[in-house]
Amino acid sequence: MQKITPFLWFDSQAEEAMNFYVSIFRNSKVLTVNRYGEAGPGPRGTVMTASFLLDGQEFVALNGGPQYKFTPAISFVVNCETQAEVDDLWDKLSAGGREDQCAWLQDKFGVSWQIVPRVLIELLNDPDPAKAQRVMAAMMKMKKIDIAALQRAAAQGENT
Repeated sequence: MQKITPFLWFDSQAEEAMNFYVSIFRNSKVLTVNRYGEAGPGPRGTVMTASFLLDGQEFVALNGGPQYKFTPAISFVVNCETQAEVDDLWDKLSAGGREDQCAWLQDKFGVSWQIVPRVLIELLNDPDPAKAQRVMAAMMKMKKIDIAALQRAAAQGENT
């Protein structure tokens, strides 16, 4: 059992969300599904909690009712190696949701994700502050991150 586990409160879509996420990420699977019984508070037989792995990281989802909603104040960062991985995750997670600025999206359940290519972090931490600022300026114009455009921005001015 991992020390810290993200716990997601859904109205009534915990099982649907779990199955959606497990279908997207490699090395993912459903671990357990617990259902409400006679004692409630949810309707008997409906999902109370569901635990699952996403790329080896354990999550728990709860059907807790409509009292709480997700906000972008909490998000999950997914570090990607390639543009193909960024594109695939972006397309799947944003389907039915909303694309936001600078690698952020909200999925159809309202959960916020950041789909971040590792090269973005490397370029933003470049020892040349002018290069890092060009990359930042390019990123600020993007929703889904375009690695080639970041690399072009980083390279501008290098041959002058």
